[in-house]
Parts: sequence; structure tokens; C-alpha cells
Amino acid sequence: MADRLPADREVKSYKANPVLWIIPIILSGIGILMITSTTSPTSFEYTGTPFRMGIKQGSWFLIAIFCTIVVYAVPVKIWYKYSGWLFALMWLLSWLPIVPGIGESIGGARRWIRLPGLGVSLQPGELLCLSVALQLAKILARDGDRDPLKSFITTAKIIGFSAIPLLMQPDLGTTILVFIVGMGMYVERIGWRYPVMAGGLLGGVALPVLILLEPYRMRRVAAFLDPWQDPLNKGFQAIQGLIAFSNGGFWGAGLGHGFQKLNYLPAAYTDFIYAAVGEELGLVGTVGILALFALWLFQVRKSYFRTGDAFRSSLIWGIALTIILPLFINVAGVTKLIPLTGMPLPFISYGGTSLVTMWSRIGLILRLEKESWAGGELLE
Repeated sequence: MADRLPADREVKSYKANPVLWIIPIILSGIGILMITSTTSPTSFEYTGTPFRMGIKQGSWFLIAIFCTIVVYAVPVKIWYKYSGWLFALMWLLSWLPIVPGIGESIGGARRWIRLPGLGVSLQPGELLCLSVALQLAKILARDGDRDPLKSFITTAKIIGFSAIPLLMQPDLGTTILVFIVGMGMYVERIGWRYPVMAGGLLGGVALPVLILLEPYRMRRVAAFLDPWQDPLNKGFQAIQGLIAFSNGGFWGAGLGHGFQKLNYLPAAYTDFIYAAVGEELGLVGTVGILALFALWLFQVRKSYFRTGDAFRSSLIWGIALTIILPLFINVAGVTKLIPLTGMPLPFISYGGTSLVTMWSRIGLILRLEKESWAGGELLE
């Protein structure tokens, strides 16, 4: 498939779609607000400076905006040309969390790198997922139509190669995310046949084996099936999350008036922040967040159909998947539709790496949209 827009296509002046960045700003603002609320001086998580966690997330937000501007300034042809090198770099970086003295262990998992002298941690898996989408967009746009089976094998190799360091950490959630993103990009460009077969094999054979190999995964599955069987241990967090939604009702208990942050719901500002939103802002708040994501996705859909070449459209699709899929996984886990995976809520959960990489995706989408308005250019 050609990587150049049709010669007779009308070239228009760029009209930025403000919704693509306004909604992420609103979501990030909600995140900072909820992180501040759930770690306020009335919370047992509170230590030291008042609202310390909210201030830290606000600092990460400023860094994220800067990274967005940097990513937006880079022409798409540069990302196209160096996607392979970027993927290789992120893959190597993903091994560092398991290196003694470099990686940092939190909750029994080694998914973070402590940056010396800065007092912050970096999660390479977030960066690897984005680099996979970038590399697959290039491969599928360039070779997908020539030999679908060969392209699928290449896609499977990239997914499998990425899974090795992730499973060593271990990080099954990000591994599943990389798999779904890769298969989703293949479906968009080529078709369903091979991804359905691979999904059946993974879901029927590989996934159960991976769950059985790790006791903590078995505990999560047991808590999902019946959290009330062990309400003070395995099922504690799942039950408290449901209680938070129940406490919130329709309108919520009010910002800062939630009870679950009093250590009933441990670290409510991270993976379970959606439950904290449900308690303090009620059904209105939780549905409002989903509505904002839906509106954002609708605008991304417009950008997707506006692109005139395979690489740009495939990349927009892949980036959208790396944002929307974590949303579904997080919300489904917190509401007990699926077992918990430890996936953060995009733009809202506490975490610098997640926020920066999410905003970098926004910068890339804005750049893709700009070049689509400008008529595109040859990618080589």
C-alpha cells in the first residue's frame, strides 16, 4: 500500500481539533484532584507535606505537557524511519527493572527503575507498549498486503519478543495489553483470521498456564470468583472497591468526604482511583469519565479516517488502542467484571510514567492529524 497521499487530494490548512487535547487535560485535572483528595491529611496515606501526592502528580503533568510538545514537533517521517531503533531501545530498557541494584520492587513485582538523585521511578513497560504500536504500524503498512501470513508471523514475533522481559518482571497485565494491541492492529490492517486463532490459543492454553505459575495471580482469580470467601485477605480490595461505589450512590459523598481512603481501600489513588471517584463523585462522576473518553475516541476516529496513508492510519489506531484498552481493563477490574491486573486508569491514576507516556501519545496523534491536513509526505 502506498505511503503517499493521492496527488489530486486537496491540501488544506491545518485546523487543530482542540477536543483531542482538551479532554485529556480535563481527565488529568480530575486525576490530580482525586489523588489530592484520596491522600489528604484526613487519609491514613497522608505523610509529611499536605497534598504531597497531588503536588507530585501536578509536577508530572507539567513534564507530560513538555513531552507532548517535543513529540508533536517531530515529523512523522522521523518516527517512521527510526521506529525499529526505538523499539530495540525500549526492549533493552525493559530488562533493567529485574537487574539487581537498578530495578525497584513494589508489591512483589519489579517493574520500575529508580532514577538516582531524582526520587522518582520509571516504568519501561509503558514505553515498550507505545514503541510496539509504532513498529507494528510501520511493518503492517509496508508489508501487510503482500503476505498476510508472513506479516502475522512478524507481528507475533514482536509481541513474543516484548513479552519476555515483561513476564520476567512479572507484568502479565502489560503483556496482555501488548498482545491485544498487536492483534488489534493486524485486524485493522489485514483481517481477523489469524488473530482469532492466536487469541483462542492464548486464552485456552497460555493464559491458564501463566496464571497457575504465579500464586499471586491465583489469589487474584480466587478473589474475582468469590471475594467474600476471604474478605479480610484475598478479597479485601475487591470488596472495598464495591463498597466505595455503593457509598457514592448517584451524586457521591462529596469531594474529600470519602471513607475508603482511610486505608479501607489501600492506595486508592493508584489502580483503584475509579472506585474513589465512584465514592466521592458518584455515578455521575464515573459515567462522566467514561463519556469523556468516548467523546475523545469519537474525535480520534475522525482523525483516523482523515489520514491518507496506511502508516498514519494504522498508527492512530494503535495509539488509540493503547489508551482505550487500559481504560477498559482498569474499569472492568475495579467493578469486578474481570480479575484485577494492576492496570492504571489513563490520565487519572497516580504515576509519572503513565501520565507522560499517555500525553506523548496525544502529541503524536496531534502531529499525525496535522500532517493529514497538510497533505502528508513520503515516508522512506
